[in-house]
Amino acid sequence: MTDQASAAETAAPEIPGKPTAASRTTLSHIMTHNDTNLLGTVHGGVIMKLVDDAAGAVAGRHSGGPAVTASMDEMVFLEPVRVGDLVHVKAQVNWTGRTSMEVGVRVLAERWNESTPPTHVGSAYLVFAAVDADGKPRPVPQVLPETERDERRYQEAQIRRTHRLARRRAIRELREKRAAEGIED
Repeated sequence: MTDQASAAETAAPEIPGKPTAASRTTLSHIMTHNDTNLLGTVHGGVIMKLVDDAAGAVAGRHSGGPAVTASMDEMVFLEPVRVGDLVHVKAQVNWTGRTSMEVGVRVLAERWNESTPPTHVGSAYLVFAAVDADGKPRPVPQVLPETERDERRYQEAQIRRTHRLARRRAIRELREKRAAEGIED
């Protein structure tokens, strides 16, 4: 074993993986008039805040400390949410890298005073980076999918990551090309 390999092993101890269920959580909130837009439905931004809150809790639980939102890969609104709806925001870690993780979020709504099944009103995928006390990236435990559904989510998250990185690379290359040609943006 080389001195470098020995130093690397000493500097980065193996972090045990965590099963998907270890950090899964649900936040619930009843929507009021303060949450509405001019159309009388709940602001998309209010839903997005709940999504980020739930995803942040999951990311912090999974990583064992602070985690910050790096990006929202996708937010889809399927149905409007109304005043009086009880909104449930369900989140779980879908995928992990070395210092980042994708959290999938499903938003459900039901009338607060009815016993009908909740309606799927939105979904989102967020990427979080685990950070230390100085705000520097820190390692996260590997997520261990437990079910076929968890495995599917893991594989889909890898596809989204590949697309995010390819998009970022293509944009950087285009900007570098335009800069080399003297084109200012």
